[in-house]
Amino acid sequence: MQRFYCFVVVVVLLWESWVTADPQTTLLNSGCSQYNVSDTSAFVATLNETLADLRSSLSSKAADSSASRFATAQRPRTTEPIYALFQCRAYLSSTDCLACLSVAEVGIRRCGNANGARVIYDGCILRYESSIFFDQTTVIGNTGICNGSAASNSGFSEAAKALVRDLTIATPRISGFFAAVERDGVFAVAQCVETVNEEGCAQCLTVADANIGGCPPDTDGRAVDAGCFMRYSSKSFFLANQTVDLSQFLSSGKSNKKVAIIGGVVGGICGLLLLGIIALLWIKRSRKRQGGRTGDLLGATELRGPLNFHYKDLKAATNNFSEKNKLGEGGFGDVYKGTLKNGKTVAVKRLAIAQTSRAKADFKSEVKLISNVHHRNLVRLLGCSSKGQDLLLVYEYMANSSLNKFIFGDRQGFLNWKQRFNIIVGMARGLAYLHQEFHVCIIHRDIKSSNILLDDDFQPRIADFGLARLLPEDKSHLSTKFAGTLGYTAPEYAIHGQLSEKVDTYSFGVVVLEIISGRKSNDAKLEPITQYLLEWAWKLYESGDSINLVDKSLDPREYTPEEMKRIIKIALLCTQSTVSARPTMSEVVVLLLSEGDQDMLRPTRPTFIDATSRVHGDASASTGSSSTSNATVSASQFSGR
Repeated sequence: MQRFYCFVVVVVLLWESWVTADPQTTLLNSGCSQYNVSDTSAFVATLNETLADLRSSLSSKAADSSASRFATAQRPRTTEPIYALFQCRAYLSSTDCLACLSVAEVGIRRCGNANGARVIYDGCILRYESSIFFDQTTVIGNTGICNGSAASNSGFSEAAKALVRDLTIATPRISGFFAAVERDGVFAVAQCVETVNEEGCAQCLTVADANIGGCPPDTDGRAVDAGCFMRYSSKSFFLANQTVDLSQFLSSGKSNKKVAIIGGVVGGICGLLLLGIIALLWIKRSRKRQGGRTGDLLGATELRGPLNFHYKDLKAATNNFSEKNKLGEGGFGDVYKGTLKNGKTVAVKRLAIAQTSRAKADFKSEVKLISNVHHRNLVRLLGCSSKGQDLLLVYEYMANSSLNKFIFGDRQGFLNWKQRFNIIVGMARGLAYLHQEFHVCIIHRDIKSSNILLDDDFQPRIADFGLARLLPEDKSHLSTKFAGTLGYTAPEYAIHGQLSEKVDTYSFGVVVLEIISGRKSNDAKLEPITQYLLEWAWKLYESGDSINLVDKSLDPREYTPEEMKRIIKIALLCTQSTVSARPTMSEVVVLLLSEGDQDMLRPTRPTFIDATSRVHGDASASTGSSSTSNATVSASQFSGR
């Protein structure tokens, strides 16, 4: 009799799902990169293969309802690499999920040969990029979408806001990062992509909560972002058996991490499923008893944040911090190549800061912050060690070392113009993320060519961000402790200690001039007279001869004079004496990817500063404000492209 009851209930549910089938393909948000691929035929072939991989992955998981709503695919070793992500709302059936994918495939192809695109529907999201983005959470372009008439029920607004607030707190604690709830006449869901960690999900939903909070008393509201989705409505848009009780996830206890199983009410009647749940809980509990996570973040725990490495393991990995293993040295300490026990290669930075209790406390708080900074153009922090003789940071290893070796080092002349331009754009995107897209504004303070690392594909990764905050006497926008490199550092910071995001903008401009010219910023041996790079670049610009700045090792067939002059002008805009006149880094991204000359933008004279603190140029720099510009530029939404 019990088996018959199970069978009847399942049949009823399947029938209910069939008669209410709806892939929910109302388009909410879409966007295309402003930068097109160079090889269209290769790109189209790779995109077709990648989308087919997504569909195949979803179809193969269809038998497992808990795993058939999310898939990633990547083709990194092609002429035009593609990384793609697809996710359905967990309340959709497998059939509806595949139907939503079909609509999304058509929608995303409208971007033509753009190297990045996304479409977001009520039922699903599809996105692809030329670089990996799977751990992105909240980025520029996140928004709220309000629909419907005002609710007649006076209590609807408060009920909707309260439910959304509870979803924001509970969803990151639920396995699978999804929850559907009905309460007080309000239906709501929250969902994060499965490749973010718990903190990233919480961060994204906090932004979503703020975006959707302005919708009530409208009867329907949504919030969309790179890493999460949220919706509430006065009408049901999911089945009644798909809801979850949030109460167990709203308590403050850390041990309350039970798995929420959508639709598990019916299956729970069947003894087999009950045994399965008991087995899963027993496995989860046994794993907890094994203690804290240590080891290799590049393995199974890659998406769960930084690890606490054992000092002795890192000491062994670097051969006792051998000189043969040293990759480089800088103001924050030496960096060593290390090989972990599982064979993974990492970079270990041995920090040169005081070993005081205050320093260790600051170290732990800053590492926690830095470890949550995830962007394709930033070197990722994998873990740390603070219990041994030194304070150690463990980073992903960059095989191609630093940019300076390719611009004026032993590999000078290796990079072509396309590679150099991609490095310039990637640097700008990484800084824009640090300044404006991460939930805390991080000012690097020491942007220079040796702090720009290159991965296997010569994509730039900014290193050492956040470390300046470990220096004593640090304030958010006024510092008496200098943390920069002369030749790259903005004059208002080098001379007066005035710190703002525009300090990084200035340094970025100097590095761009280095990339274009193949010369060091502080090399005074420039013909026809002794002068530093910025001074030389400005004089060439004033005389209309900017093209003479270009590195002679570059093939003139790879660029046009107009394009090169445009990039030089953008670099000079970044190095202007007046702080507020410099563009923000998100504006710089737009300027770089906008074709044609920006005639309305005319850079003003920089302040020239050399190693002996000789200052000349526009006197306004000495009293320059540290405030940022309020000017805005229309940028591509979502990923800062």
